[in-house]
Amino acid sequence: MNTTSLLLDFLMPRLCHLCGERLAGSERYICTACAARLPRTNYHRLPDNPMEQRFAGIFPFKRAAGHFFYTPASDPAILIHDLKYRHFRNLGRYLGELMGRELMTSGFLGDADRIIPVPMHFLKQGMRGYNQTEQLAIGLSAATGIPVDTSLRAVRPHKTQTRLSHAQRMDNTRGIFHLKNPSALAGKHVVLLDDVCTTGATLTSAAEAMLTDCPGLRITLLTLAVTF
Repeated sequence: MNTTSLLLDFLMPRLCHLCGERLAGSERYICTACAARLPRTNYHRLPDNPMEQRFAGIFPFKRAAGHFFYTPASDPAILIHDLKYRHFRNLGRYLGELMGRELMTSGFLGDADRIIPVPMHFLKQGMRGYNQTEQLAIGLSAATGIPVDTSLRAVRPHKTQTRLSHAQRMDNTRGIFHLKNPSALAGKHVVLLDDVCTTGATLTSAAEAMLTDCPGLRITLLTLAVTF
């Protein structure tokens, strides 16, 4: 750390988002101990894992994984809340890098050509200031070298899905995505990325739109976190 960074850290110490302890010079957002304790699913190492079973028979895909287990009171939930609602934009890049480094040891991403983050409607993104999933994608790209592609667009807004049933979530997300310039992705293998997979409605809607616009596209599904 340079002199300015040391002074700022003294005046406004950087604290771990999970345990509240002061971060060491090389640590970012969460301390090493808390990072090690995050509840990893290891789905990327398990063929026919529970997330793949969630989407089986709905649309064709190559692989699927959520990196951390998610419950409303879990550490991943705290981090995602800080990323989405407390304006810690770069926390998303850090989490994407963390996930990417761990995925690279398994071959899960294989021959992926692009990372496509699930988009937000421009009105919602304007209110938040950024798309948290795009920040995850930037971090994932930095760790893996796979470029980010933002050609998937949300063509209409949809309401928050927190309190909706599975059927309501499917209705809420139906027809909201469109792939811009699909010919540029013809024959490609893409990683469709989102922050959390709960019912899978958003990923299903996004994947179905991409396959409609670009038949033959190969899709791997990936989320930072996934419910049990």
